[in-house]
Amino acid sequence: MEKLEEPKTPHLEWWVAQHALPGQTKSGDHHLVQEFPHGMLLAAVDGLGHGCEAAAAAEVAVQVLRGYAHEPVLALVNRCHEALRGTRGVVMSLAQYDAREGTVTWTGVGNVEGVALRPQAGNGAVPTRLMQRRGVVGARLPSLHVSTFPVQPRDLLILTTDGIAGDFDRALNPDSPLQVLAEGILARHGRNNDDALILIARIVEARA
Repeated sequence: MEKLEEPKTPHLEWWVAQHALPGQTKSGDHHLVQEFPHGMLLAAVDGLGHGCEAAAAAEVAVQVLRGYAHEPVLALVNRCHEALRGTRGVVMSLAQYDAREGTVTWTGVGNVEGVALRPQAGNGAVPTRLMQRRGVVGARLPSLHVSTFPVQPRDLLILTTDGIAGDFDRALNPDSPLQVLAEGILARHGRNNDDALILIARIVEARA
């Protein structure tokens, strides 16, 4: 019998950059990168307001997401919604990478952005943007929009909280080191009157 080879599993490399609102000891902006069989979940979570209560709400959401990262993104948002009742609540963006299918499925609640960038010749990049729905996880959950799209090696996934000003993805060199990209965006577009967080990941070549 012919021996079958194990499938090569593409994976991600990632980096996060963030700062807390000046004068606060804790940031209400949290992130998660959680691997599970054949995939990975990325999340940017923004607890409403600032300080310890915002951070506590974001921590609850991250704990839920970590424990159930393999579930569909819609189920994850609903789990967080139930767990966050009675807290300040959060807004969040989730991106779930399926290595077997070579796809990302994502959804967002509130003003936490998501951008996928595909490098093109000449260091340009074609963006795909997350469609967000107004609401608060834990308080006012909207009807969610979930979308799935194909990805390939070198594609970037970027999740940001509202402490990062818009148009942060313009004139990026998508092949730059992730640390350079993330810290550069934070330095140029981070707001000084809010917590800020940027999570950036790159699809890399399949493992042997």
